[in-house]
Amino acid sequence: MNRREVLTWFGGALLLCGTIGTKAQTAKGVRRIGFLGPSGRPPSEFLQRYWAPTGELGWVEGQNLIIERRYAGGNAELLQRYAEELVRLNVELIVTNGTPATIAARNATTRIPIVMYSAGDPVLSGLVASLARPGGNVTGFSIVARELDAKRLELLQELLPTAQRVAVLIDPTNPYNETAREERERVYRSLGVQPIFVGAAATSELENAVSEAARRRAQALIVPVDNLFWTNRVLLMRIALEHRLPTIVGHRDILEAGGLLSLAIDEAEQNRALAYFVDKILQGANPADLPVQQPSKLLLSINLKTAKTLSITIPHSLLLRADEVIR
Repeated sequence: MNRREVLTWFGGALLLCGTIGTKAQTAKGVRRIGFLGPSGRPPSEFLQRYWAPTGELGWVEGQNLIIERRYAGGNAELLQRYAEELVRLNVELIVTNGTPATIAARNATTRIPIVMYSAGDPVLSGLVASLARPGGNVTGFSIVARELDAKRLELLQELLPTAQRVAVLIDPTNPYNETAREERERVYRSLGVQPIFVGAAATSELENAVSEAARRRAQALIVPVDNLFWTNRVLLMRIALEHRLPTIVGHRDILEAGGLLSLAIDEAEQNRALAYFVDKILQGANPADLPVQQPSKLLLSINLKTAKTLSITIPHSLLLRADEVIR
């Protein structure tokens, strides 16, 4: 082999190595994360809204991001098994939806970062040391449920000043509801309202729960944010309307299904928060050093179609403050 042939062969080898190196680098650049949800898989349009801000920060599923999704379908045991499965897959972080999913993930690992898409009160639930300094492997977005409870009740009193018996729908499998019950009772009684807690842990229990509220002479029903209630929102609102129960709900989608009034966090803000935490952690940030975020604003929405069905007149003061009115 002469000198020119040697140089040609050597150059080709370098080119081949460079190509292989580039491919290896591309493969290495694909990151894998997990998602853990307590209910069923949501509609595709919801998922698109959910992950859009993450894509805007450069993390695009199917290109440089793989998302291992696990949905427990309301099965608490399956939720824990799926959390452990994601840990065995050695994903780089786990996104959780709701307090039960976050607890399941935290029970499965103290090593892999956990990003809460939502959690009622992560301090009260023992998930973080404090909002400013989480201190462990969990951080993310808190929906400040206790504060929302009080604000929804205040809106209800403005809407129905004579209401003194108010039912609160809870999912007893959500640990947050047990830890927060005493505080909820204190808030309600401080505002002169008697709370009536009715529980439903599965779709099959929703009708009995709402019927129980009606039997106990509740004058309104508060439906907080919960994956079970969101998934079954059409059924739930139909049952409430059959009992002519005005509903104050925690998500705009539940309002559209037949709720009367909603006070909810801004979903777009929540999705941006998710993107922020995923981006920071994939770039090497420690979740212990990332403060838990809270909503900067709450959105008030009113369903006038439901008000007409229930023969309720919405005060002008509420209509003026509403961010959205469904007519």
